[in-house]
Amino acid sequence: MKRELYRSLVAWKHSDRRKPLILRGARQTGKTYLLKEFANHEYENHVYVNFEDNSGMSDALKEDISAERIIEYLEIWSGKTIVPEKTLIVFDEIQSSPQTLKALKYFNEQLNEYHIAAAGSLLGIALAGAKSFPVGKVNFLDLYPLSFHEFLTALKKDNLLGVLPDMRLGVKAIPDVFHTELLELLKKYCFIGGMPEAVSDYVENRDVKRVREIQVELLRSYANDFAKHSSPSEALKIKQIWESIPLHLSKENRSFVFSAIKHSARAREYETALQWLQDAGLILKVRSLSKPLVPLNAYTEKAFKIYLFDVGLLGAMTHLKQETIAFRNELFTHFKGALIENYAMQELNPSLQLYYWASRGKAEVDLVINVGDKIYPVEIKAGLNRKAKSLKSYDEKYNPARLVRCSLGNFSMSGKLMDIPLFAMDRLTQL
Repeated sequence: MKRELYRSLVAWKHSDRRKPLILRGARQTGKTYLLKEFANHEYENHVYVNFEDNSGMSDALKEDISAERIIEYLEIWSGKTIVPEKTLIVFDEIQSSPQTLKALKYFNEQLNEYHIAAAGSLLGIALAGAKSFPVGKVNFLDLYPLSFHEFLTALKKDNLLGVLPDMRLGVKAIPDVFHTELLELLKKYCFIGGMPEAVSDYVENRDVKRVREIQVELLRSYANDFAKHSSPSEALKIKQIWESIPLHLSKENRSFVFSAIKHSARAREYETALQWLQDAGLILKVRSLSKPLVPLNAYTEKAFKIYLFDVGLLGAMTHLKQETIAFRNELFTHFKGALIENYAMQELNPSLQLYYWASRGKAEVDLVINVGDKIYPVEIKAGLNRKAKSLKSYDEKYNPARLVRCSLGNFSMSGKLMDIPLFAMDRLTQL
């Protein structure tokens, strides 16, 4: 399965700033598969160690040993000669071997000619509590569920990407036949999501019932992680936040309110649990802005929204029926359009920092993004009603150079209002 991050891995290999790599991402997003594919195609050979499955290597590296000794141990254990620049060393589930994580510093300082890539399903949790993390001694890359365009590639429909305009050259509507097909594929993506196992199974079997079974199993595995990797009291709070996400997204303003979890809940009681979910890569946090000025992160407020990291899993949590794929727009408007809003956040998250703007209950713009030196307000419309009252309020207050509306419609431009189809949201980075 082709992933866009592969090119970043190749760039890392040849970079003059290359350091040991840490690949971050939620469980089951395909980190191990991607690193093995990268190793098989870009190196003469590789040595792979999974520290959860291989207790022998974990025990051998528990002591604070040198980078040279680690190479020696790996050669003895694997039976392979590790050649600098020609062998990729892959440390999987590295959070289970804190001493190996710590040793990445010494590889960078003393043996940086060796190429090392590390990953872990709960690596963010481990790093959050690490006392001896090699700050400044590693490179980072982040892997997310498949984007809509990666989904098209998996379905061998990526030829459709060729009809999308380059926004830097202007807005141009695409033929209706392609527009209709892309909307149908987007509908499937919103049900299937971007988890590699779900996508791969659908590509092979074209059975959304099987996809839903996979999604339910994934949700159970995440719930098991709550109990396995946190204290009982903290696990309960994590579970409560996790299960409340659909409830929060079903509200008109989507804002996350701790009292909605439990009547007596307070932010200070649940902040650690919320951070756990962020560190595990399972949620996306979008903050409110007091005013849209550069840099946006200097003008954030306390209010925020929480989205799931995969739109398909959100559908599984809300028991979205597979029959909705057959209906024209029901999936897009599922529980007040929250599903498509979650898709939008997921689609833009890897490349843009996400914020929203609200005006004391009078108006709310779903997204405010910073591209280059410009700030753009973006409305996300899942239904057929394409009125833009909030954009009008924003325009009256801040007079931006351009207003953006993402909907089921085609590409178009009317004055300063630009319409972009939901399936082309990645084109926002070209504004």
